[in-house]
Amino acid sequence: MKAFTPCQGKHACRDDNVRCLTCGRDLQEIAQLRSLLDQLAQLAIDYDYENSDEYAAYVARKLEKMIAHRRSEPLN
Repeated sequence: MKAFTPCQGKHACRDDNVRCLTCGRDLQEIAQLRSLLDQLAQLAIDYDYENSDEYAAYVARKLEKMIAHRRSEPLN
């Protein structure tokens, strides 16, 4: 298992067409995460959530629980 390294921002990003030379993450991984974040943001906009801070906190809590649960499941 490896540690997640957050993006330092698009202006800090430098890449070699495979991975970001700043954070070391694969460009495909970065694109997939950006797409998922875009979908979460669009959901809040589509449903006109006024309390985006609570929405984001809920997503973070549920995501942590989901990751822990899936890691604890036995491999088939």
